[in-house]
Amino acid sequence: MRRLLLCLSMLLAPALGHAEPVHGIAMHGDPALPSDFKNFPYVNPDVKKGGEITYGVVGTFDSLNSFVLKGMRTTARGIWDPEYGNLFYESLMTRSSDEPFSLYGLLAESVEWDDDRTYIQFNLNPKAHWQDGQPVTADDVIFSFNLLAEKGRPPYNNRLKTVEKMEKVGENSVRFTFNDKANRETPLIIAMSPILPKHAVNADTFEQTSLDIPVGSGPYKIKSITPGEQIVYERDPNYWGKDIPAKVGFDNYDKITVKYFLQQATLFEAFKKGNVNVYPEGDATHWARAYDFPAVQNGDVVKETVKPGLPSGMLGFVFNLRRPLFQNETLREALTWALDFEWMNKNLYGNQFHRTESFWQNSDLGAYGHAADERELKLLGPAKDKMDPAILAGTYEMPVTDGSGSDRKVLRKAVDLFKQAGYTIQGRQMVGPDGKPLAFEVMTQNADQEKMALAYQRTLKLIGINMAIRTVDDAQYQSRSNSYDYDVIIKAYPSSLSPGAEQLYRWGSVSKDMEGTFNYAGVADPDIDRMIDAMLQARSQEDFTAAVRAYDRLLVAGHYVIPLYYVGEQWVARWKFIDHVEKAPLYGYQLETWWDARAQ
Repeated sequence: MRRLLLCLSMLLAPALGHAEPVHGIAMHGDPALPSDFKNFPYVNPDVKKGGEITYGVVGTFDSLNSFVLKGMRTTARGIWDPEYGNLFYESLMTRSSDEPFSLYGLLAESVEWDDDRTYIQFNLNPKAHWQDGQPVTADDVIFSFNLLAEKGRPPYNNRLKTVEKMEKVGENSVRFTFNDKANRETPLIIAMSPILPKHAVNADTFEQTSLDIPVGSGPYKIKSITPGEQIVYERDPNYWGKDIPAKVGFDNYDKITVKYFLQQATLFEAFKKGNVNVYPEGDATHWARAYDFPAVQNGDVVKETVKPGLPSGMLGFVFNLRRPLFQNETLREALTWALDFEWMNKNLYGNQFHRTESFWQNSDLGAYGHAADERELKLLGPAKDKMDPAILAGTYEMPVTDGSGSDRKVLRKAVDLFKQAGYTIQGRQMVGPDGKPLAFEVMTQNADQEKMALAYQRTLKLIGINMAIRTVDDAQYQSRSNSYDYDVIIKAYPSSLSPGAEQLYRWGSVSKDMEGTFNYAGVADPDIDRMIDAMLQARSQEDFTAAVRAYDRLLVAGHYVIPLYYVGEQWVARWKFIDHVEKAPLYGYQLETWWDARAQ
């Protein structure tokens, strides 16, 4: 009987819900743009395509497959790229950068779903084709999801776990019917997954790294490769999607070059000489002091500050709870008190930064500055009873020192917390309950991170803690990050206005022992899992906001990260012949919409 009811519900689903084809979907509410929209509001629809741009990145590459674990962080940039754009492969739908979480048709020209989101059907654009002229088919979609489920890396290998049935509908449509593991974000995650050509992918060798040039459906072909050093893309003159609304004003260069550098300093020198055309800046001191070269002075290089409508995100020292040492929450809190942010901010950054207090600071989603309401308290349940009352009140703040680097009042508080955690100072060393000195290592990736670690090391020495610093090359850093082979690491967690399934792979129990995720802290906490689920199941904006704030409180209360600073704005320098529209969208500047003014 149960099976019969399930079959009937599947047959009746189109009639019960939102079965009419729609041009776009949103996580909450409806997408902002109408069905007859011509282009996204943050592009120049009349731009003349042509010219070229050269990007620069630090690192190397040994693969053109970004969907397997081996190539996860060493794939050539641009293949599947949130910053430069997906130049080579495409998804069924694409995201608007001017809305919290709305998707519009790309490979799929329309979709169908019901109000309860028990299924979604993608109706492929009949014009979509691969670079070899073969059409993009429903079989390609089914092949892609099956292949990635078997041989892909997280999160792609987990996406079919929420799917009860994947089936071809007619000649040009694919329907996904979801099981009880799915949530309200699941259809959107499916829509943003990469689609690969069944006829041009060798499934038997897919998981191996390779520099063989594949076949994509995107706007650019690969012109040339210098392994580890450079990849050059050229526009595909036969790109099928150049005139669809979601692609108008994008992909404006005839040629895109991505150059690789061993060090950030070398990359910046290349930018100064004009060998790289755009330089996104993340160092406040560098932004303030390094741009005094002739090209800036004569106006050939333009410095720009962009203020997106995004939360601050979180940058900090991340404890690896897979190490027994850091499973002690009170110890983690004590180590948080031992960091002198004010000294660091004054001496390293000229007091240009603000301390981060929340994972969603500067937004309505953040807990900081917002007391927990009844909706939140109900969501938190017994977890709220273990929480610092100041966190519930939204008034909790990171420790503030006098900036001397040896604030006795703050260090005394830290030592008291260490004592509660079972550690005492004996003979100028902080000694644990096992009689061993407290010691651990911070793994850093570059000179900027090393500078932060040295400042922290300096303060810890005052209370007898031996913190070593190990700076490793990019390849080793990526390998050790993937396998969680570190005690403490410095990481950034970008935040959006639509946190969702990606949080499972940052903080969810499901990702603690899964190699290659972003759960750097190794957190596995049932209360955090509950709150992620509440976010994903929220139907109203009010319920969603309450769930994110409650989640934020749990992350702060767990002391998994020692928060550092946030900027609140984006910095980017460009050679003046690279241009863009005046107003940036909600998510900040979008490199994939910029153009070469020399071609106009």
